[in-house]
Amino acid sequence: MTTTSEPVLLADRLVKRFPGVRALDQATLRMHPGSIHALLGENGAGKSTLIKILTGVHRPDAGTLTLAGEQRSFHSPHDALTAGVGVVHQERNLVPEFSVAENVTLNRTPARRGLLDRDSMREQARAALDLIGLDVDVDTPVRTLSVAQMQLVEVAKALATDSRVLLLDEPTSALTLAETDRLLEVMARLRDQGRSLLLVSHKLDEVFAVCDTVTVLRDGASVLQAAPLADHPRAEVVDLMVGRRHEQAEFAAREFDRTAVPALELAGVATGYGHRAVDLDVRRGEIVGLYGLVGAGRTELAKAVLGLDRITAGEVRVGGTPVRIAGVGQALADHRIGYVPENRKEEGLFLTQPLTMNIAVTVWRRIGKALGYVPRAAERSLAQEYIERLGIRVSGPGQLAGQLSGGNQQKVSLAKWLAADVEILIVDEPTVGVDVRTKAAFHQVIWQLAADGMAILLITSDLPEMVTLADRIAVMHEARVVGTVPNDHDYPSTSQAVIGLVHRAG
Repeated sequence: MTTTSEPVLLADRLVKRFPGVRALDQATLRMHPGSIHALLGENGAGKSTLIKILTGVHRPDAGTLTLAGEQRSFHSPHDALTAGVGVVHQERNLVPEFSVAENVTLNRTPARRGLLDRDSMREQARAALDLIGLDVDVDTPVRTLSVAQMQLVEVAKALATDSRVLLLDEPTSALTLAETDRLLEVMARLRDQGRSLLLVSHKLDEVFAVCDTVTVLRDGASVLQAAPLADHPRAEVVDLMVGRRHEQAEFAAREFDRTAVPALELAGVATGYGHRAVDLDVRRGEIVGLYGLVGAGRTELAKAVLGLDRITAGEVRVGGTPVRIAGVGQALADHRIGYVPENRKEEGLFLTQPLTMNIAVTVWRRIGKALGYVPRAAERSLAQEYIERLGIRVSGPGQLAGQLSGGNQQKVSLAKWLAADVEILIVDEPTVGVDVRTKAAFHQVIWQLAADGMAILLITSDLPEMVTLADRIAVMHEARVVGTVPNDHDYPSTSQAVIGLVHRAG
């Protein structure tokens, strides 16, 4: 790390209030050139609010922002970008119909004599893509790329602005291990060039692999400021994040009838996406994991089961009976199947609606009155029950879902299916972008749901999470199930068996 008495960016004693919430409370962040700085904290600690102030989305109610020794006040993201502050958000911010080159250069589109300079655009895009090792045609429409490729294009877009400060908010959430390693190498190279990078991540392995300094936020305040990461062991960092000593979760013994008719079964299933000859089953009280690299077709298989894509061959059976499901609504109404999607913002929640509506939407028929009237008091009572049960941090049941942190949004996405009392639950990437304590709470909830007799199909790219929860792990590669690994919850042996299957299939 380059040492300097002058920070390139100093956010000093920032305060930001929202209705009923003090999101930042005298928070301070100090970043130096030639450094990768970790910003850590639980969901709701204030990390996203701080990022939004640094990038001009929000303005602080108090405190100052200094960039390269000059006090600044950003009124818009364009102001921050022009000043040299780039950002890679967790949620992609790309134009699907635009080409890769158009997206990469969108913030600074090259022109000649008042006209778009497409040759220069392609050259700039190719240079940024080469920096991160992404080999795609720059004229390719972004909508045709995989999720992982889109995330890398987002990174290239930020690099193309030549920002002196680069903020990366959960940049590896959709990347494979190899792609993650590549991005961490790029970050290290940028640091060595003298740039200042900020990494927000709940994956502590990544943080300790690449970061040199750390700031920890808790309840909107900085409880550790710009400290050398090497001086703070992982356990101490976690304790600072949660505010008390973090204990590893222990689960009660859970048994299920392995000879029972499967609650959900796929027999020789093929889909419009390209799956073929997929056999998969999960019984009541069982957690079956579905693992594979990004692009293996796990999410697409789940959506086909729910009627969101065509099943072209084979059978889906619920309780031993062949079924044809036409959509998520029918899956719930006729078969008591719930689905917690990976993309909670676009598929799991109504962001502009209150928690009461988001949690109660699956049971409107049950709590509704004549002519479809749904009493607000009934919605509120139901929402309050699950707010307390799942520990959702809110100012009240009337708070809008879009105002919550990512982890709390995921809890709301789960709560609506628990309220519906489903018997089969498909959970896709339940803890992406979720902090240590919230992740442990999710694990406890999922384990207990299975103990209570629910059949759970768990899709996750987090192999430790898979080994922690699943009874069996089905491994997918190129839209096929290539094998199943029994899980004794011993991470070294089970993970080696899973990774071995992936490598042999590839």
